[in-house]
Amino acid sequence: MSLIGKFASVGGATMASRVLGFVREAMIAAFLGAGPVADAFYAAFRFPNLFRRLFAEGAFNAAFVPLFAREIEGGGQAAAKTFAEQVLSVLLLSLFVLSVLATIFMPFLVGTIIAPAFADDPEKFDLTVLLARIMFPYLAAMSLVAMLAGILNSLRRYFLAALAPVLLNLVLITGLVSAGYLSLSSPEIGKVLGWSVTLSGILQLGLLVWAVKREGFTLGLVRPRLTPAVRRLLWLALPAAITGGITQINLLVGQIIASAQDGAIAIINYADRLNQLPLGVIGIAIGVVLLPELARALQAGDMKEAQYLQNRSLEFGLAITVPAAVGLAVMPAPIIALVFERGAFTRETTLITASVLAAFAIGLPAFVLSKIFTPVFYAREDMRTPLWASAVSVMINIAGSLILFPRVGVMGLAVATSLAGWISALFLGQQLYSRDLFRPAAASLRRIGLIVIGAALMGGLLWWAEATFRYWLLDAPLLVGLGAVLVTIAAAAILYFGFAFATGALDRGEFARLLRRRRKA
Repeated sequence: MSLIGKFASVGGATMASRVLGFVREAMIAAFLGAGPVADAFYAAFRFPNLFRRLFAEGAFNAAFVPLFAREIEGGGQAAAKTFAEQVLSVLLLSLFVLSVLATIFMPFLVGTIIAPAFADDPEKFDLTVLLARIMFPYLAAMSLVAMLAGILNSLRRYFLAALAPVLLNLVLITGLVSAGYLSLSSPEIGKVLGWSVTLSGILQLGLLVWAVKREGFTLGLVRPRLTPAVRRLLWLALPAAITGGITQINLLVGQIIASAQDGAIAIINYADRLNQLPLGVIGIAIGVVLLPELARALQAGDMKEAQYLQNRSLEFGLAITVPAAVGLAVMPAPIIALVFERGAFTRETTLITASVLAAFAIGLPAFVLSKIFTPVFYAREDMRTPLWASAVSVMINIAGSLILFPRVGVMGLAVATSLAGWISALFLGQQLYSRDLFRPAAASLRRIGLIVIGAALMGGLLWWAEATFRYWLLDAPLLVGLGAVLVTIAAAAILYFGFAFATGALDRGEFARLLRRRRKA
């Protein structure tokens, strides 16, 4: 399968999860709006999600995959299995200790880290503590999922690991439907959501245990020991864990500051849900595929293949992300209204959420660039350079949030996050260039320039359409509004992709082969 085909495989599975995620978020918005229960749920869910990104996905995708790939290349699957069992035993012990401590000290964590300002509202504070305790086992399950996904990705089996998050959305949607049928109160709906999150983690773990067994990897438990290989993993994982969770760190900073304003946490989450669609589908797909592919190429000493992988990832990532960012920045209100505006989600909330989404969208290409640049360091076991980039990014985000939030409200938090993302991405790119680890090919630079021009033309069309047909896009009945938004997006896509294919910004042959492969499948 070609590199673009692998991206599409992961992206397709992620797209299914994101679409179901929209359904889930729309239902939560209708049931809870931007009220106190929504704030409590999203604040509580952010905490295990943060640690999942920091110590599970970030650390294992960055540190575990190159080391596992080295074991496969050097000693075959037997050596890789021994290494994986050693890591699994240490991971299980660490997760058990962390879960016990977090459950005991959750009131302290909520009052100091998760949402300090909730202390002014005892009911919201207590509900947040309860939901965080209910959902914390999700961290343990997803940490194990991340390790199993790393094994599958190293074996070039990408689809099921990318598909697993679909279960989270399916379980949450089922829980919300049941809550609506039973006419539960808002706090009870919050508890249903919390238990649904934990159940989904168990189901995802079961799916990947089966998938790894299907590949001939039946992992057993051994006595936890800090073997040289495990110590090497931990040494690489510590900076990688911080770097891999940079987006979550920045969002958590925003959450802490936003907890001072009622409804702000929910608004950030609703806007980020839409922003995460292109970031998840494209950025995560590239990150998941590029790291093991690049690690294998470097282990084999194939520098030509490594440069090819980086150039194609850069072209593909920006070809999809730049127009998506332009669309979300230019026309956020009709999209927010279509997805969320019903029930407890009012027009006022739509307009505030739209401004936050537009600010997030400005930073979207930067976060995808970081997903492309960071694996180049990780594949060489250089974890410190991305760590420096993430540290600078966090400092800028904190300073920007503290300056902008009192002046422009919740939108300022999104502006600060986007600014921090761009500075981090530019720093990583400069480091790659100065060390001669990656120099974009002339053909890639030409295609990127054409991508930017095509996206600008598309943005002009969207701006004109919203100004001319605002009623149909924003105020018309649901089905009419849906049709208007879809027609507008389709016209913009035709303009952009027509320009991109006509000028050679996108490879028509590559996409034609991909479509033929999907039809055969």
